[in-house]
Amino acid sequence: MIKRAFFALQITALLVAFGPEAPAWAPAAGPWDVNALQQQIPHQVIDTVQVQEAGTAVALSSLYYPGEPWMGKSTRVFAYYARPTEARGKLPAMVLVHGGGGQAFPQWARIWAARGYAAIAMDLGGRGRDRAALVDGGPDQGDEWKFFRLKEGVTNAWTYQSVAAVIRGVSVLSSMPEVDQRRIGITGISWGGYLTSIVMSLDDRLKVAIPVYGCGFLFDNSAWLPHFAKLPEDERKVWIENFDPSRYLSRCRIPVLWMNGTNDFAYPLDSYQKSYRSVRGPRTLCVTVKMPHGHEQGWARQEIYLFADAVLGIGSTKRFAVLERPRVDDNIVTLRYRSDVPIQKVQIHWTTDFDKPWQQREWQTAEGRVVGLNELRASAPPSRPAVYFLTATDTRGAVVSTEHVERR
Repeated sequence: MIKRAFFALQITALLVAFGPEAPAWAPAAGPWDVNALQQQIPHQVIDTVQVQEAGTAVALSSLYYPGEPWMGKSTRVFAYYARPTEARGKLPAMVLVHGGGGQAFPQWARIWAARGYAAIAMDLGGRGRDRAALVDGGPDQGDEWKFFRLKEGVTNAWTYQSVAAVIRGVSVLSSMPEVDQRRIGITGISWGGYLTSIVMSLDDRLKVAIPVYGCGFLFDNSAWLPHFAKLPEDERKVWIENFDPSRYLSRCRIPVLWMNGTNDFAYPLDSYQKSYRSVRGPRTLCVTVKMPHGHEQGWARQEIYLFADAVLGIGSTKRFAVLERPRVDDNIVTLRYRSDVPIQKVQIHWTTDFDKPWQQREWQTAEGRVVGLNELRASAPPSRPAVYFLTATDTRGAVVSTEHVERR
């Protein structure tokens, strides 16, 4: 026991010394006791109503479950739980993680239920139904508790509380008798995508993940660089070592769909690329030019639902195309691909605005073409230097993209 404690102290000292450049063997699960959070917990159903969603009868329940202690007091988490009322057999399930300014969205849970899933959407801002503040809620979503109250203790920070609430949400979901525990996934939007990037790397009960916009490496480039500049150096290190997804992404082994826009105001493509390259499982990209940023825009894309269906084995849904890294020969960009669904459109997108932040770069698009059964081609960007990527759209309208590549 003494040797183990001494070894742990040595590791902690090394991590503090390395700071933001800590090596890949950073703490495996950070400050969370994942095993404890994965245990079955009681939940209290307030009421259940029957609603119609896209022609499907859906049961929508309001419920509470225990959160982590916050500032020395017990807390509760409010959530909506939805399922189709006439389902046969065990249901696949999804955990829905809202972003900044969001809440437990009942319509989001209803959408998934109408597709044959059980779904839980929890509040991560200390609020209940209709956004009413809970006397026993956790921290609000403001930047104060996200970044600037670390001296109150790591376990009182918003990220710690929210990750714990999401993992406990998986526990509540898996306890439902109609849920197939072997087919549970997660998707989150903006800050919810950021949280998803952490949870998908910690909770081995999840089988598919779809972070929208959110990613890691926020200290390298993100909308919050001014916040990191304001933090004292010791607090900056604590935040990065505990709460940046980059510390955990290498643990992720499940299929992940990464969805973002080229000009996202919060999560730029350089940090995004570092994030998706960090995971160890299969990764699929869906980066589109100037995708709007918002909750409804973030859950409206059909790729999210098709990807989850395909990975979790819902019906006969086929998996997305797999695109190899593009290469340039004689000003022609070529890449090989594999797809169970025919590709009907190929496009190349590029920007030459190297001197501008990612959020301000203008993008141009040109049509490419499918060559044979497994090759895509497009003309290379007409001027250099340039950043470019290709997108392929299949006959369902589902879009996948390559990584972005610099051509100098």
